[in-house]
Amino acid sequence: MIIDFRSDTVTAPGPAMREMMSLATVGDDVFQDDPTVLALEKRFAEMAGKPAAMFVTSGTMGNQVCLACLAPRATEIICEGDSHIINSEAGAAAALWGLSIKSITTENGIFSGADVKAAWRDPSNVHNPPSSVVVVENTHNYAGGTVWPLDRVIEVAEMARSLNLSMHLDGARIWNAIAATGVPLHEWAMHFDTLTACFSKGLGAPIGSMIAGSEELIEKARRVRKMLGGGMRQVGILAAAADFALSHNLELLVDDHAKCRTLAQILAKSPVLRVRNDPPETNILFVDVNLPHATTAIQHECRERGILFHQMRNAFRFVTHLDVSMEQVEQAGREILAACETI
Repeated sequence: MIIDFRSDTVTAPGPAMREMMSLATVGDDVFQDDPTVLALEKRFAEMAGKPAAMFVTSGTMGNQVCLACLAPRATEIICEGDSHIINSEAGAAAALWGLSIKSITTENGIFSGADVKAAWRDPSNVHNPPSSVVVVENTHNYAGGTVWPLDRVIEVAEMARSLNLSMHLDGARIWNAIAATGVPLHEWAMHFDTLTACFSKGLGAPIGSMIAGSEELIEKARRVRKMLGGGMRQVGILAAAADFALSHNLELLVDDHAKCRTLAQILAKSPVLRVRNDPPETNILFVDVNLPHATTAIQHECRERGILFHQMRNAFRFVTHLDVSMEQVEQAGREILAACETI
């Protein structure tokens, strides 16, 4: 049996979700006449407290569509140095929209209003690319699934407004932040001009993300999505999966967080490993290897035992999700400890 911690994107639709997909009423989404997509967009917009929303294929597409709508060419966006937009979107902001990036270095993925002010470029200086957008990633992937405190979001948003900057929420895992804090989506979203949220990560849908914002912005976003080749046709089949996920899988995220804490407790017993984010706030765990030369060997041994996870330099990343049970987490923990003992 394979126990896969590489990402929460590896989940597969279950029988009930597949049935809902098979029964979906569909139409042509580019013509905006797919009723299942329209219903999902309305549902998400209401959850986010925004006037409008639009279904997109992925979180990366969602982020890039939002940046295209918010940031004029040859301006600069401000985001955390290990953010998804920098590390995992193939340089799209520069290649597609002519945007530069000013990064803020943090220890946990969370910056302050003062950090924004320090990163801000004065538009009166003709040598600088003027700042245009502040991006917040919540939860923050490479910081270990950290959750932004709501008061810090408010602080950053207030500073951004004072500097005439737009705000974008990369909420690929905003559902995990909601599960961890109990703060509903609209209370996060109200501080941002745009936001994204994924259905294909912790919620278990096969494809799909959503963006939300003003009606004018979403109208513009539809053109940008079409430009990127994201104009989909009978996509209600996928929207039905996302709708099922919202109805049935949101409440399961707290279990994923508990699984991650359990895995952290088990792996902390090994002298070879050091749990970096202990305890994990959500469903992402980073573990450093105290014997750097052994990192690849440990991962190989674990793979032989059927345990999959990401190696990132001299560290491992584990992501718990609904397709890995607590029993499997405990089994994997024991196998990883045994693998470390062989080194």
